[in-house]
Amino acid sequence: MLSLLKRKAEAGSTSLIPPWHPDFRDQGALPDIKVVRTAFFVNGAAIFIAAVLLVYLGAREYELYSLRSQVKFWEGQIARDQASSAQAIILYKKFQEEEKRINEAAAFLKSRPAPSELLQRLGETRPRNIAFDYIEIKDTGVTVRGVVRGASELATGEVSAYLDLLKKDPFFKPRFEDPVATGVSRTASSGRLRMEVFMKFKAAKK
Repeated sequence: MLSLLKRKAEAGSTSLIPPWHPDFRDQGALPDIKVVRTAFFVNGAAIFIAAVLLVYLGAREYELYSLRSQVKFWEGQIARDQASSAQAIILYKKFQEEEKRINEAAAFLKSRPAPSELLQRLGETRPRNIAFDYIEIKDTGVTVRGVVRGASELATGEVSAYLDLLKKDPFFKPRFEDPVATGVSRTASSGRLRMEVFMKFKAAKK
């Protein structure tokens, strides 16, 4: 009975088309080559992708570590130099203030004529009928006092003419504002006219 069933099963498993040559291979003993090859490539690809990701993540971690180290280093440098930097800023501000004062003083001195030049030019421009007896040089300007010879009506004209001369003079014009007569009076004892002229310094150009 068992032999009949075995023969029927073998008869059903055989191909209807007979092979063109005898097949001596033992199908049960041969390995499945195709399955092994596919699994190898799949595993290799998975390992390669994992290795690439591992290298990429490692590189990113190293970059982050390097950046953290640099930030920490420069923060230490900043903390170390902060006190000296603040001191340098304070000194620089003081230097700017001192420089401003020095520049203002230099501009002031440059805009003011030398006393010798001023006195020389006053003597050169002095009219014949006016005699100086007082000249004062201040920070704001120059005061000139003197006596005018001649009659009263002529002496007043001499003062006006002298003021016009000072306004147009190339030495006084760029350095002083228009001169003004701050006092004109007649002396009772001598009968002569006394005058006082003030010339204000012009502000130094910044």
